[in-house]
Amino acid sequence: MAKEKEKTVLITKDGTRHDGRKKEDIREIKFEVGVLDRADGSCLINWGRNKILAAVYGPRELHPKHMQMPDKALIRCEYRMATFSVPERKRPAPNRREREISKILGEALKPAVFDYLYPRSVIDVFIEVIQADGGSRCAAVCAASLAIADAGVPMKDLVAGCAAGILDGQVVLDLDDVEDKEGDGDLPFAYLPHTEEVVLLQSDGIFSQKEYKEALDMLIPASKKIYQMQRDALTNRYSRITEKVIETLDKEKTPAKSKEKKTEPAKKDSKKKADDKKDKEPAAEKAEKKKSGKRILGKKKTSPKEKAEKK
Repeated sequence: MAKEKEKTVLITKDGTRHDGRKKEDIREIKFEVGVLDRADGSCLINWGRNKILAAVYGPRELHPKHMQMPDKALIRCEYRMATFSVPERKRPAPNRREREISKILGEALKPAVFDYLYPRSVIDVFIEVIQADGGSRCAAVCAASLAIADAGVPMKDLVAGCAAGILDGQVVLDLDDVEDKEGDGDLPFAYLPHTEEVVLLQSDGIFSQKEYKEALDMLIPASKKIYQMQRDALTNRYSRITEKVIETLDKEKTPAKSKEKKTEPAKKDSKKKADDKKDKEPAAEKAEKKKSGKRILGKKKTSPKEKAEKK
């Protein structure tokens, strides 16, 4: 008989998880804003082993025109997973889960955007999961929010979120792929920190009232921490832009100054050469020039009447 697969110890009695984290610990997160040149806004997020790329195009005119809304913009979101993003190769065609997450993310991003400023237009958000490792929808909404901000679209606030779950009767934060598959519940959450408006809340599994409250008490501080990381990523992005602008302005100024410095000595050298030539002319040549000048001046011009009298 084949050996049965050993069951992973998801969490110990003292609260240590299988990857060494505590119950309230989240994985390492890194945001990179403006990674795509041809998109209006973009963001790459590394959340644990998750690697997700978000790109935004717009606001732009919506086609076909029957989909246009006269009073606001349409936020159209597309969530896709690469075929190599999971251990077993995924089919290229979008499945039911991807279509569901696309709809959920579009609805989560909508309250954060001032969509009434762009009537009859569309803001396209494309999310590509390059590598998946649990909690991809929360990571995707954080990356998409930063990409929209990078595109220059006015927003009420950034969308920040995380997921909680239950492992062996204990509520933990930020489930990875193993914990998501073998755990007892999953609770994705996203909200706007300034207005404290919840924009995403799903529940997969059974949570008691106590567990639900405990999960929310852990999710809100974690989301605020992620929100600060988002702000820092945007600040770093635009500080780099200002540095580049200053460098280009300095480069434009320095060549103009160098040209001015180069032309001035050239003029002085030409004057010096002309003066040297005059000094080198012999005295006899100078005297002849003076005599020839006197002869030319001494000649009188004859009028036509005088010429006729002479004849």
